[in-house]
Amino acid sequence: MLPQKRRKERRLIVLALFAIAIFVSPLFILGENAHIRVHDNLDSNLSWYKVLADSGQLAGPINATIEQIMNGNLSRNAFGTEFSLIVWLYALFPTMTAYALSQTITRVTAFFGMYLLLKTHFLKGEGWEFVNISTALALAFTPFWPSGMLSTLGMPLALWAFLNIRNGKKAWKNYLVLTLLPFYSSIVLGFFFFLSAMGIFWLSGCLRGKGWNLRFLISIAYMTIVYFMVEYRLVYSFLFDDEPNSRDEYFHARLTFEHSLRLTLKNFIWGHHHAATIHTMVILPVILLAFYLIIRKNLWRQEHRFVFLFILNFVLSLWYAFWFYKGWLPLTERYHFLDTFNLARYHFLRPLIIYILFALALKTFFTQGNLWRKAVPILAVSQIIIVSFYNEEILFRNKPTVKQFYAEEQFLEIKNYISLPQKEYRVASIGLHPSISQYNGFYTLDTYNNFYPLSYKYQFRKIIAKELEKNKTIRTYFDEWGGRCYLFSAELGKHYMFKKNTKKRLENLELNMEAFKEMGGRYIFSSVPIDNAAENSLILDHIFESDSSVWKIYLYQTI
Repeated sequence: MLPQKRRKERRLIVLALFAIAIFVSPLFILGENAHIRVHDNLDSNLSWYKVLADSGQLAGPINATIEQIMNGNLSRNAFGTEFSLIVWLYALFPTMTAYALSQTITRVTAFFGMYLLLKTHFLKGEGWEFVNISTALALAFTPFWPSGMLSTLGMPLALWAFLNIRNGKKAWKNYLVLTLLPFYSSIVLGFFFFLSAMGIFWLSGCLRGKGWNLRFLISIAYMTIVYFMVEYRLVYSFLFDDEPNSRDEYFHARLTFEHSLRLTLKNFIWGHHHAATIHTMVILPVILLAFYLIIRKNLWRQEHRFVFLFILNFVLSLWYAFWFYKGWLPLTERYHFLDTFNLARYHFLRPLIIYILFALALKTFFTQGNLWRKAVPILAVSQIIIVSFYNEEILFRNKPTVKQFYAEEQFLEIKNYISLPQKEYRVASIGLHPSISQYNGFYTLDTYNNFYPLSYKYQFRKIIAKELEKNKTIRTYFDEWGGRCYLFSAELGKHYMFKKNTKKRLENLELNMEAFKEMGGRYIFSSVPIDNAAENSLILDHIFESDSSVWKIYLYQTI
């Protein structure tokens, strides 16, 4: 029979897994009627997976292109590796089934990763089961970037394996973790920064006289090699593709010193949406108070890991903010990769660090007396409750559902109305994301992607040149980034979701339709009426509405 404390721990784990099941259940129950994130999700990645699956190029050659987008100027490599499990989820299952499965895999892995990390390396021994499990559950509820998968939330499991290896444990499961994680995460969206941090950790051990620990170094190199093999398309594009691309015109260093300081505090207090921690209301006060107690009671030596991680947490916010400081300009002009590779993403380590800090802070409280001890479960449960309200169904309840967003019935009606094979003509969108057209099989001149030929960007720019001249915001946005290769207009600005109840109209649109037609453009899908359509050599062909869609689509045809 299991000891009582062991049984209690198992019951808590089962309860936590039940809580995760409830958390993800709306995705399985509601399916396409669920509300999920639009930004960097519905407007891009979910459509990309479907386009890739339908393209016949899922495992295409290194020089393959995606014909449905940008007249075939978009490289297959821009859609990532076929060795990523998430790509196959979307290839094998309907969109929302794949999405729900991905969310479940990520959150369950995050839970067990943080639980094992805390139990094995930070809060060892009996008595810490509740703190370990509740902290792990709170992390598992955080609103991570969906297509990042385990890029941030897999770090606790990776750190658990690395620390095991560093401490001399030779179990096969450590290397199994290091082998499998690259198949469900991204090196550029998290693990490059984690692995380089591990390298610094190894080097600091050498400098502090801890020995070479070659097994630890080899394990870091091993995981890096696995990533390079999995991400072979990315490696090829980075090393061997010499064609100038849209990343070459990305300029990040533009903030003043004062603005960078403000951004440091903003990131430290609120975090960043791509590495969300939801730490402001509970965790931040808790770790600040724990830091105060450690200073006041001179507990530096006993709590040296907490102190180190506390300082590192602030340094990562400082680094993130000052990566955008204009003082970098001389270096970025000399070393171009500093612009094309976003080193600000070291702050993606913060979810891992902040939740370890939270557990260590609760441990500090627990040792300060009875009253402090009673506060520990209250604080832990409070964090779980707060982060549970960041469930996508709650967070995005005022956004369109997946069904309303992609509007398949409405766009099928448009396809049938045009009554031509979709590959025989090109379309572009105004006032709504081109991902919607792409999801529905239309061949688009516009798209959202940050890795396409610079020559195409210049060609597309001719269409919107006059509109860019009217509005500095969209001109800078397009010219100094260009990830959204959209039909921008000065009147709409950086807004791309005008629903069917909008009163917005375009009165002074100026597009170069000759350039549009030269690229094969024939139709424009607009979510707002264009009053001066004739001046742009456009004619309103038909208006489409649907009860299952949030859009009212004005179909314009070139004259």
